Amino acid sequence: MGIKSAKYETLLLTDADCVPASEHWIRKMQGSYGEETEIILGYGAYHKKGGLLNRLIRFETFHSALQYMSFALAGIPYMGVGRNLSYKRDVFMRNKGFSSINHILSGDDDLFINQVATRRNTAVMADAEAHTLSEPKTTWKEWKRQKARHYTTSKYYRFKHKFWLGLYSATQFMVYPLLAASIVLYNWSMPLAVFGVRFLVQAFIYFRTMKKLNELDLWPWFLFFDIWMFFYYLFFVPSVWRKPSKNWN
Repeated sequence: MGIKSAKYETLLLTDADCVPASEHWIRKMQGSYGEETEIILGYGAYHKKGGLLNRLIRFETFHSALQYMSFALAGIPYMGVGRNLSYKRDVFMRNKGFSSINHILSGDDDLFINQVATRRNTAVMADAEAHTLSEPKTTWKEWKRQKARHYTTSKYYRFKHKFWLGLYSATQFMVYPLLAASIVLYNWSMPLAVFGVRFLVQAFIYFRTMKKLNELDLWPWFLFFDIWMFFYYLFFVPSVWRKPSKNWN
């Protein structure tokens, strides 16, 4: 109802618990529009606090942004985050808003973008002054519940998006089991050489991207986070097949 009642064409969206990272947030997001642009994907970060949970939450958020922003830059946009998202009112009205996903409790940000985003109409704004900040979960139970809810919407993505994201997750999940098996069953030199090349490429990409997204304090931990992702998939992949909740807890 708010979107239908909007006076102007450009919509800039965030969540109630978010704050702009700078006074230039609106200007930066607005300035990303081009002649054909209808959607701007921003970065919704979390406040930096102490503790392992905070680092894991922020890394997972960074990792998700690395994926959806990279895919968008490659011409395959598939989602955005409601904490920092902008699109034209016309694209909302033209696609009948959220009518096709009204039966799903969450997903108004990623599923709507999944349906309407294209190579031509989507742009990315990663500038640190265009970020938003929100409060992270403070207990493992709360975070696990939040992530499980988020993953129940991924089954509604388009097939090509599910294929590429599934392939990426599967290869990331299998890195360490295959490394261990290769060392034991083959020899140690070749597997470690391949892993070393991957390590250097990953270190370079993470460093540049974390610097861009103002998460550089996470970079010294990136090998730990890479190993952690193996267990992360074990914890959360079952959520993909769960039926979305009809009630907001």
